[in-house]
Amino acid sequence: MVLIAEYLEMPSATSNPTNDVAPASTPLCHIVTPVGMLGYGLREDETTAALRHLVATGIPTAMILDSGSTDSGPDRLAEKKLGSPRTAYTRDLRKLLKLVHEFRIPLIFSSAGGCGIDEHVNEIIKIIEEICAEEGNEAYSFNTIGIYSDIDKEVIRERLRAGAVRGCGACVPPLTEEDIDASTQPVAQMGAEPFIDAMKANPNFDVIVGGRAYDPAPYVAYCAYLSNLDLDDWKSPVVQRQWGGFSHMGKILECGGTCAIPKSHGAIATVYRDGGFTISPLTPTARCTPVSVAAHTMYEKTRPDILHGPGGYLDLNVATYEQMSDQRSIKVSGSMFHFLEQDSQPYQVKLEAGAVVGYRSMFMGSVRDPILIKQFESLVDLVKGYAADQHSHVTEKWEFDFHLYGKPDDSNEDTVLSEEIFLIGEALAPTQELATSIAATARIAVMHGSYPGQKATAGNFGFGIGGKSVIELGPCSRFSMYHLMELKDSERGLSMDNNIAIPTTNGVNGNGIHKQRKGLFTQSVSLIGKGERPSARPSFLTTNGHVNGVKSNGANGTTASNGLKPDGLTRPRTLGDLANVVRSKNAGPYEITFDLIFESREAYLKVKESGLLTKKTIARAYSLAESDILWCGYFDPAQAFKATIPRIRAGRRRAGGGFMENDVHGSQQHLALVNIKLPDELVEDLVRWLD
Repeated sequence: MVLIAEYLEMPSATSNPTNDVAPASTPLCHIVTPVGMLGYGLREDETTAALRHLVATGIPTAMILDSGSTDSGPDRLAEKKLGSPRTAYTRDLRKLLKLVHEFRIPLIFSSAGGCGIDEHVNEIIKIIEEICAEEGNEAYSFNTIGIYSDIDKEVIRERLRAGAVRGCGACVPPLTEEDIDASTQPVAQMGAEPFIDAMKANPNFDVIVGGRAYDPAPYVAYCAYLSNLDLDDWKSPVVQRQWGGFSHMGKILECGGTCAIPKSHGAIATVYRDGGFTISPLTPTARCTPVSVAAHTMYEKTRPDILHGPGGYLDLNVATYEQMSDQRSIKVSGSMFHFLEQDSQPYQVKLEAGAVVGYRSMFMGSVRDPILIKQFESLVDLVKGYAADQHSHVTEKWEFDFHLYGKPDDSNEDTVLSEEIFLIGEALAPTQELATSIAATARIAVMHGSYPGQKATAGNFGFGIGGKSVIELGPCSRFSMYHLMELKDSERGLSMDNNIAIPTTNGVNGNGIHKQRKGLFTQSVSLIGKGERPSARPSFLTTNGHVNGVKSNGANGTTASNGLKPDGLTRPRTLGDLANVVRSKNAGPYEITFDLIFESREAYLKVKESGLLTKKTIARAYSLAESDILWCGYFDPAQAFKATIPRIRAGRRRAGGGFMENDVHGSQQHLALVNIKLPDELVEDLVRWLD
């Protein structure tokens, strides 16, 4: 059970109708993110306890969260699949709408349904309608906005021909018209502007269901809307600081409580008018530290200090992280946003799309015979040859390969012979029927292929998991778009008319008729539920005093010591012994990024001064050329080292997901760093310090 008393003991904010305090000390709003992804489940008791305290302060409060990602590959985009089961969205929304009704606060989320296509926005709105129609919810009444971000292929084609589309990162191949044609439904990652426009046009909104958007966008939008921030004043350092702070807060909060120790389900932010903010975990037994919060800005990003998004980039080079007196909250200041207008560059959004490339079938099982394991490569060659021979009449292109787990490293003489190899055979073909035929043929060859010294003549292969010999997996997809497209100034916000007139050429003079095309970002507005609506939301007064256990008068809390020696460490020998966190993660579909975070400031500085971690080190660990390393360096606020490389599979640069993918999140690529041996000089230096 959540420790509700801990929330109730938090000092309450006091009203200040005169608004005579400095912007830095004036709370703008509270934001609660119950979980990092809608559909993953949330702890209603924790969220209720937090809202009960925060709403009582009289400061505007909202629940905001993310609902989508490309991390799990292109299938959602290519097949228009929901990211979580529909029942999971219904379960979470049932809890969240109850809180919206009880506390009269807005619920805002983006990238509805996983990939944020218009179809999924409408499906989530339909779920809200169904919940409002359930018995016991007769009092529900929600002014609901849907924001749409599907992009017409012809718009993309026009921009491509005009040279206004480029890859989002060095590893992304150029977009082609064939890619556009193959894409199922392109979407654009909206910035905050369409959300701001929707809020201004519908100030009595209760729920906003956003299409595909930059993850921090709804957070930025809510804060910008409340502060009446003027984006036309982008030259102003005040605006750059506000937009930067709102963006930084959103970047942290959109992952829920990942910034806490231990991880919390969700997190809470109190945002100030100058762009500063405090972060605390939703779970009362968790805490945030300067290192844990600073480290989260590294998560899933190519580099830790410059984070690109719609309209510019977030600059964290002078951001500060202070531990507050409650020892579980962090105050963040100094984040800045660099607008593209400052460089006379056009506004850009990221395009995303997937395309179906064929159909897959697979089989799986294991081999335990030590005689066969010693010569397993020969069996693999035999199986592939047999499948090719039996399908020599097929003119269409197809592929087959193995995922192998537990196979001994033939290049290492000291490798102990595996007792068992688990294998998955994966076939890709233009039709499901052909993919299944290839997989079934290969399975027969694995079962009954002969090899020198064979004694187990009844069969080579243990199978039958799930009761199926061959499993038909359905469509196989690839990312067909992950590119930046330039927008016109009028396109970054919401198109209130929903449709715009487009001239079509007719004749040599270029004159023509006008046809209707959907505006880039549009909205729908509907009143869902039959309950009586309150005349207005409670008015919110600017406050000072205490908010969420953190002094809001700008006073610095005590900074937690980062010089503690690691517990239980006597003589470290590898980076894995010394670093508190060693992780790998995808940074978009085309990159893998590595973070090494050190618990002790002293140990971090000794590693940094030793010169151990360089481009050369990373290149050697992953068999790359140094020129392949996309970014490599230290990040002092998080006591961390970071490196980013291209995603490589089978010796080639490839996007995440698709045929033969076995680690789409890239979370199992860190072991080469864990096992890097520390130089003797560094070990001796660390030992002297530990003693």
